[in-house]
Amino acid sequence: MTTQTQNLNGIDLEGLGRLVEQIKNDNTKGFVRFKVATNWKGQTRSEARVKSYVMDGVEIPRQFTITADEPAELLGQNSAPNPQELLMAAFNACIMVGYVANAAVMGVTLQNVEIETEGELNLRGFLGIDANVKAGYDAIQCRIRLTGNGTREQYQAIHEQVLKTSPNYFNIARPVRVDAALVE
Repeated sequence: MTTQTQNLNGIDLEGLGRLVEQIKNDNTKGFVRFKVATNWKGQTRSEARVKSYVMDGVEIPRQFTITADEPAELLGQNSAPNPQELLMAAFNACIMVGYVANAAVMGVTLQNVEIETEGELNLRGFLGIDANVKAGYDAIQCRIRLTGNGTREQYQAIHEQVLKTSPNYFNIARPVRVDAALVE
């Protein structure tokens, strides 16, 4: 009899199981450091470079460029998503991984996952017009649609697990200390 890797929703469940066991069995495992460097490209445009990340002390090369710009109404050239759209895209992408992987672990085959996130901020805060107005969001609304062979109860359990374990859900839903230093 040949052993076949179990793959559900594109997730290698054997590989996921090995990763979980390695991290569970060794407290020094599982630390991942991400770093992104961004340069101004004129007007409101910027370019971020992802060169590598470090996992368990090993640097793993990656080569990605992420461009951001503002729409013309916010003094940009409308050549790329703006930082708020990128923030929401990163949030959605992170929780998407959670929904897909948790569904696979629970044996639920997904046909479609759709996440729509939106938020409203007041430019009076961002522009420094009113010190009583926050520069960011008061709330973000997120709607998730899962379709597949799961039950309502399974989808609810998957949803609750994602809200407990998603790094970007955590980072946005709870205050995270940011140590910002101006260096010369």
